[in-house]
Amino acid sequence: MNISKISEDFFQQSKINDSLLSDFAIKEASSIREVSENKENLYRNSFQVDRDRIIHTNSFRRLKHKSQVFVAPIGDHYTTRLTHVIEVSQIGRTIARSLKLNEDLVEAASLGHDLGHTPFGHIGESVLNEILVDGFHHSRHSIRIIKNLEKKGKGLNLTNYVMDAIERHSKGQGEFLTSDSVKGMTLEAQIVRIADALAYLSHDIQDAKRSGFINSKNIKGDVRDFFNMENSNRINQFVTDVIVNSWECSGTKNISVIPIIKMSNDFSERLTRLRNFMFESFYLPVSDSIQGKTAAKIVNTLFDYYYNNFKKIPKELQLKSNDQSILVSDYICGMTDQYAVREVERISPGISKTLNLKNI
Repeated sequence: MNISKISEDFFQQSKINDSLLSDFAIKEASSIREVSENKENLYRNSFQVDRDRIIHTNSFRRLKHKSQVFVAPIGDHYTTRLTHVIEVSQIGRTIARSLKLNEDLVEAASLGHDLGHTPFGHIGESVLNEILVDGFHHSRHSIRIIKNLEKKGKGLNLTNYVMDAIERHSKGQGEFLTSDSVKGMTLEAQIVRIADALAYLSHDIQDAKRSGFINSKNIKGDVRDFFNMENSNRINQFVTDVIVNSWECSGTKNISVIPIIKMSNDFSERLTRLRNFMFESFYLPVSDSIQGKTAAKIVNTLFDYYYNNFKKIPKELQLKSNDQSILVSDYICGMTDQYAVREVERISPGISKTLNLKNI
């Protein structure tokens, strides 16, 4: 058997697989790249190629040492950005497969959605957002990495659908499961968006418990029920509710409007209350803690130093923009927590001594 025959058989089977998807699903054949590519002798579809390109980047590799909530955690079982995106992928793929939507697209976007995160998670992001004239958001920076920074500036040339799902995955505090909030998004992008929330709420609750940061005795109502629930049970209940209430997306019913990925009103309200509780009792207090303020100080110190000593930034990063602030931001965003600490200790010895919570 030669490779051209293998490739031909693969894409014939891919067409059959796509024909079994929901009418509302994104089909691989409709995807486009900024620079067209030859599919001859390939045995992966476009979204599978995107997934593999993401996995093999330096940006993806560095996620293993980037904070989720706790800053530079010492314990081996605390969530990092890498374990987070893997969990998002698992939840997203389960939902997509159940609803006959494009699982490969969801997998690729899930794995790539946090490539643009800074060291120290949202703390670092907030600092850069205050410094840069046009602000900073990790979703936008993920796209910059994909298009302009990876592969020595060549970029990854990912498909339009994967890029859109990555760019639009983020959600502000409060209610986010509304038709207006997902207007213009593919169903697969909506899955990534909700899988992201389900994943981080579940593993962040585990981290909050493990650290003793939150005492469940002080929690009331159904928020306490979800907080004390076994992790697998919590995820299963939310995912099941999404699948049941999004069943129209599977295309098994004749409907005149494009459906959306959604939850029942009850679960949507409970998820919002749980999410608001985590912001008020975990995310914001961690950011406002001594450790959080130390992390913010580290990012500010790094930015000031490299802005005033620009030639110390690697040469390959000095030509990606006409704005020196953007280039300094690019360099800092590429740092892991540990690398940022090593660099800032060289610049300002002792600055990171209050970085770690003792019990994590």
